Amino acid sequence: MPARKATRKRAAERPIVRNAPARRRAFGSLPEWNLADLYAGLHDPAIKRDLDRVDAECIAFEEAYRGKLAEVARSSSAGAVLAGVVRRYEAIDDLMGRLGSYAGLVHAGDTVDAARTKFYGDVQERLTAASTHLLFFTLELNRIDDALLEAAMADPALGHYRPWLEDVRRYKPYQLEDRVEQLFHEKSVTAYSAWNRLFDQTIAKLRFKVAGKTFAIEPTLSLLQDRSGAKRKAAAQALAHTFAQNVQAFALITNTLAKDKEISDRWRGFADIADARHLDNRVEREVVDALVAAVRDAYPRLSHRYYALKAKWFGKKRLPYWDRNAPLPQVPMRNVSWVEAKDTVLTAYGAFSPKMAAIAKTFFAKNWIDAPVRPGKAPGAFAHPTVPSAHPYVLLNYQGKPRDVMTLAHELGHGVHQVLAAPNGALMAPTPLTLAETASVFGEMLTFKKLLAATCDNKQRKAMLAAKVEDMINTVVRQIAFYTFERAVHTERKNGELTAEKIGELWMSVQGESLGPAIELKPGYESFWTYIPHFIHSPFYVYAYAFGDCLVNSLYAVYEGAAEGFAERYLAMLSAGGTKHYSELLKPFGLDAHDPKFWQDGLSVIERMIEELEGL
Repeated sequence: MPARKATRKRAAERPIVRNAPARRRAFGSLPEWNLADLYAGLHDPAIKRDLDRVDAECIAFEEAYRGKLAEVARSSSAGAVLAGVVRRYEAIDDLMGRLGSYAGLVHAGDTVDAARTKFYGDVQERLTAASTHLLFFTLELNRIDDALLEAAMADPALGHYRPWLEDVRRYKPYQLEDRVEQLFHEKSVTAYSAWNRLFDQTIAKLRFKVAGKTFAIEPTLSLLQDRSGAKRKAAAQALAHTFAQNVQAFALITNTLAKDKEISDRWRGFADIADARHLDNRVEREVVDALVAAVRDAYPRLSHRYYALKAKWFGKKRLPYWDRNAPLPQVPMRNVSWVEAKDTVLTAYGAFSPKMAAIAKTFFAKNWIDAPVRPGKAPGAFAHPTVPSAHPYVLLNYQGKPRDVMTLAHELGHGVHQVLAAPNGALMAPTPLTLAETASVFGEMLTFKKLLAATCDNKQRKAMLAAKVEDMINTVVRQIAFYTFERAVHTERKNGELTAEKIGELWMSVQGESLGPAIELKPGYESFWTYIPHFIHSPFYVYAYAFGDCLVNSLYAVYEGAAEGFAERYLAMLSAGGTKHYSELLKPFGLDAHDPKFWQDGLSVIERMIEELEGL
């Protein structure tokens, strides 16, 4: 997850608990994270102490500096004094981040537990109230004359924070009067944050009946990759049935959040519905537009072509949507133990860079990973950076599938990135989304290439290539389709509230365009937009996956043809965190995202894999 992000899903109920011993036999003992490096538990006295300290520090900061920054900037010692103010602000940010991270991770461990939910909500409210006293700081920084601030940054103490200060200044055209900013900030608890929590709780409580057993969403979605076609169909129908029963609630959440965003964008003066996201990502709109255009233009050469090939393997002209990620026929699919998954990823990382493997190994050695599927646990996977004064944590729902190994490689890539960037401090460690998915996708590619090189059996090689192509299609094609869908929803919402049926129509349209004629979107699929958390938690986040995948494809091509020193340059790029623009970080590798060829080169990697599959 970018800075302090966390995906939310959950695991199953009793059927999963009853099967736990069998699952342990299949996968080995799975680690659970130890959050004591943050706090000892919900009732740790240090939590109250730190919350009280945050309150006091925020109030004291406001009393010390509000209304005085302009005067400080005109003084002869402006650089040194402002550097001290920023350091104090950064220390508060780190402490607040520690509290917020702990509450979020505890909540992710069981999103339906009443005590954890209350704790999470209470901490959020306390932090929101306390940080109201800090709002003035960046607003007043942006009112300082450019020449004065530039002169102050000549002092190395303040110059150290130049990347962060320049980021703050980029928001200057969109900031509002102080009281309006305070209102937006305080009402976030009862506005989008509350609707986010409602989405999480609704998803967590959904149950799906498959073949007489009741599951939560994570194991039900996992059945779409089962070897049995009957189970895949039953799982898809169960998902469609439960989604349809709850679609009105999801439509209300979606409509409310889209309207909330439209109000905020309108007040701030953003011209395009995704411009706020582009600003956060430090990426130009035209670069994203070029990426989207390149991917949509490539649909026939990528997803349409691959799914037609896959349908042929199944002896069909068209595949029902529930077979889109089905394992290949006549290729055995085995369970992968946790120990094997761990060794596979660490070996792949180590062959590239011993330092990278050593950092990843720490996650296993110090229990920074939570792997089992549990009742109430958030489904999916994420790497949460927490704060520089602590360390990241990784959440998985490990079920022993080969794709789970790739997920482990992906999230550990995030984790390594976050560890390397942490020395930049709380303000400059966070990485924009344009680069946030780079290390994760690169980690996947290293692991995949290592496994593929060791595979001599043609059937297994075909299965591995097919799985990788599907993952890349899911990362590039599917995420751009998601972005297209979001744009359609937010654009239509400006004309009034959307019915669930209308949202379903928009969903079916973009899915049909992206998946192509070889995938049959049967009735029921029109409600599958409901469970995608990124639409709720991070509007327009999804294009970052495609950005990262295409970037990594180009980056990996440089690596394969590079002389010595690539690994060092790569780790230096990750270590930069948020201190440099993505274009500057790509220069040492000879890459330029403004060049249309950049995106074509990234997409051609997927195309070549499909060509190889056609020849097998």
